[in-house]
Amino acid sequence: MNSFEVGTYVQQKSGYIAFVPHPFPPSEAMQFPNALQSMHTKAVHSLGKLDGVADRLPDRDWFLMMFSLRDASSSSQIEGTNATMLDVIERQNIEPRPDLPSDVDDIIHYIEALDYGTRLAGDLPFSLRFIRELHKILMSSARATQFSYPGEFRSSQNWIGGTRPDNARFVPPPVAEMERSLHDLELFFHAEDEYPVLIKAGLIHAQFETIHPFTDGNGRTGRMLITMFLWEKRLLSTPILYLSSFFKKNQQLYYERLDGYHQGKVIEWLDFFLEGVVDSADSAIQTCISIADLRDRDMQKALSLGKTSAKSTMLVLENLYKMPIIGIADIVNWTGFSNRGGYNAINRLVDLEILHPMKAGESVYAQKWIYRDYITLFSDD
Repeated sequence: MNSFEVGTYVQQKSGYIAFVPHPFPPSEAMQFPNALQSMHTKAVHSLGKLDGVADRLPDRDWFLMMFSLRDASSSSQIEGTNATMLDVIERQNIEPRPDLPSDVDDIIHYIEALDYGTRLAGDLPFSLRFIRELHKILMSSARATQFSYPGEFRSSQNWIGGTRPDNARFVPPPVAEMERSLHDLELFFHAEDEYPVLIKAGLIHAQFETIHPFTDGNGRTGRMLITMFLWEKRLLSTPILYLSSFFKKNQQLYYERLDGYHQGKVIEWLDFFLEGVVDSADSAIQTCISIADLRDRDMQKALSLGKTSAKSTMLVLENLYKMPIIGIADIVNWTGFSNRGGYNAINRLVDLEILHPMKAGESVYAQKWIYRDYITLFSDD
């Protein structure tokens, strides 16, 4: 069948109506139409190609940070964060500018949670405890619409939209049903069943968002679970697939498809999800290819300098892949040069059209320089 009920709306004693999930997954086998099966085949092919391309990247750890930074920025912006990827990069400077948006911490916490999750995945099974650990890192000292109880599942009713449950757009399950639904979801993580891994990843995300087990941070945590689950199942040898940019680009449709999931439109949700996998994987493939080309081009530029200049310029260039917006203090820290030597290194990179000043007319002492061609590869704008 093309749809099934994942739950039902139940009147609560307090007067509002909450959504209560059915046992998950459904006991009846889900029938996938041919179009969805074709999309799944295409998504698996794209993932395999991405894995091969990413595996050939030189010094790939430098570039993985940028992929995770883009996802962190997009996922946080879906939840209303105004800070950008560029703001986070500048925050890492030895002397960051003082007027960075205060909510830049949203993205930084997300990156820390992603990094923690990839390191923890080897020691802790994909489980409810693992999810709580991710949430704890994500929300500790983070901006929240209400007290977020980092790392703790909620002990009271929450809702989405509106000012209270009886005028909300959606009311997730009450606590008792939430706990039962989470137990079902955890069993589904490791069940030996006929669901392909990508289909399971899509169902896990939608079911998690339906349960909404935290008082805050559910969307960001749920989007992290996609990458964590695919990596845990070794569908990817490198955690390089992130869907938040696709969800942000199609934010209204993303919400509509999740809402439709509650109404039994599961196939429509899975089709959208698999389309996101294909789009994100193909985009990442092109980015990886472009990174390799850019790296070769700019290293040849650096090597065209005299022996001494080439050596120091290569050192700076290698560090730019990790921090592509820099100030003079960063150059001095990387090279050990004096300020004068640092400015000479920057001027060489500007002459090679590798670095560009961030703001025309800015005082040389306050100026920041950007590795523009590199950052553009990761930009959604």
